[in-house]
Amino acid sequence: MGSAYVAGTFDTKGAELGYVAELIARGHPVTTVDLSTSAERPSTADVAATEIAAHHPGGADAVFTGDRGTAVTAMAEAFARFLAERDVDGVIGLGGSGGTALITPAMRALPVGVPKMMVSTVASGDVSGYVDATDIAMFPSVTDVAGLNRISRRVLANAAHALLGAISHPMPQVEDKPAVALSMFGVTTPAVTSAADQLAADHDPLVFHSTGTGGRAMEKLVDDGLVRAVLDITTTEICDLIAGGVMSAGEQRLDAIARTRVPYVGSCGALDMVNFGALETVPERYRDRTLYVHNPQVTLMRTTPEECREIGAFIARKLNACQGPVRFLLPTGGVSMLDSPGQPFHDPEADAALFDTIERQVEQTEDRRVLRVGHNVNDEEFVTALLAAFREILDPQGKNPER
Repeated sequence: MGSAYVAGTFDTKGAELGYVAELIARGHPVTTVDLSTSAERPSTADVAATEIAAHHPGGADAVFTGDRGTAVTAMAEAFARFLAERDVDGVIGLGGSGGTALITPAMRALPVGVPKMMVSTVASGDVSGYVDATDIAMFPSVTDVAGLNRISRRVLANAAHALLGAISHPMPQVEDKPAVALSMFGVTTPAVTSAADQLAADHDPLVFHSTGTGGRAMEKLVDDGLVRAVLDITTTEICDLIAGGVMSAGEQRLDAIARTRVPYVGSCGALDMVNFGALETVPERYRDRTLYVHNPQVTLMRTTPEECREIGAFIARKLNACQGPVRFLLPTGGVSMLDSPGQPFHDPEADAALFDTIERQVEQTEDRRVLRVGHNVNDEEFVTALLAAFREILDPQGKNPER
């Protein structure tokens, strides 16, 4: 049995942290961790702030700088390194904006599925910067985390009992089919749905919505070793990175594939579009472009040949870093529902720029191949080609009877 970790700045929130620790300790071993950025006061926690700070690559002096901003950043890194070395059954943190920024990086570094609760004064606002693509549960503190009162006791108790319940009643460990990650957007739904349905007999399909967070979540699971292979049909988040849309997954998209060597089949799903909010939010410089109002909150912009060349170069650079088995399929009949004859994003010149760049710049080997398929990404024939490539990289010698 590991431990439930209760973390926060004991110099200012010792009473609240002690209260939470006492409640959890009624049902599970607890370790309290002091993340105070001042070493002046003796700590009442099981693990003192000086011990946590010593885990920073620069040592404790890199944490106790006397400057709050740099100290919080450094202590967050030290705590993440400390927690990575422990047998963590669950973790709960308490704090305001500073405490939340201090504690959540360590939570994000833990594998998906480890219970993580953060009681925070900022939990009712935009918490994407704290949660990102992980499974941190944010609890609004309602009152400030500044003493115990009739409200804070109830909120803290609910969070403590939630953590204890998650630890005490984990999901049963069962032998299951290997997990496969798939990326999807509305305009690639037919392809992904068909592929997932056909994989379901032998695999556990995990579908991720390619909205920025979805791509990061998918690659987080890859890094955590929780997926057997990736069927990355919808790489559209790269468009938003290149052109400044609102659904970028960041410069790190595809890096987990290279790091882990996970078997990978990718494609150009929805590389014809950049995402913005309502029509009036589209940047002025793009107002004369081909725009499509997907719904009142989402406006799509067709990518140009020049942007497609940049997108293709990005993909090629990332694929060239992959040492595991890779197949990347080019749907020459169109990359989305909107990219076919008669549809608003049909642009053979832009598609050709994309396909030619990928084909030319990817350094092809026996394990890394680019394949042209003469169908739209949503055609069943294209799905058949995707699944053939998928089975090939999982079983290159054709020895698996599941084929």
